Amino acid sequence: MFSGMTNHSIDAKGRIVLPAKFREQLGETYYLARGFGNKCIQVMSSEQFNAMCEKILALPANLSMAVQYTFNATAVEVTPNAQGRVIIPQSLREFAEIEGDAVVIGMTNRLEIWSKKNYEDYVASQNENLALALKELKL
Repeated sequence: MFSGMTNHSIDAKGRIVLPAKFREQLGETYYLARGFGNKCIQVMSSEQFNAMCEKILALPANLSMAVQYTFNATAVEVTPNAQGRVIIPQSLREFAEIEGDAVVIGMTNRLEIWSKKNYEDYVASQNENLALALKELKL
């Protein structure tokens, strides 16, 4: 399970180094793809990606196609180099508006990479939803 948050920089070649503890959980190769509903990049192990694809294919055809056009079509399999760096494709960096500073967030079964500004703005906008969630959880 992924948890925690770390700050990173994207270098001029569009590369990022994920924390070693995350790389160990992701395996030798893993997937990067557009986030669902947010301007971020999802990072999934091959196992998690394949499970997600199976769920997508089980949807009614019109819904499955909509997800495939925005998720599967943007997904890339990556293998870190010897220094642990992976290249984030320009199209994903542009979608997530990531230039320079990035935040990597553990989201239980996957990671998300956000621009620092977009993440801070998103979290600030979620106070009402957070209060409702805490009430549901009886916390």
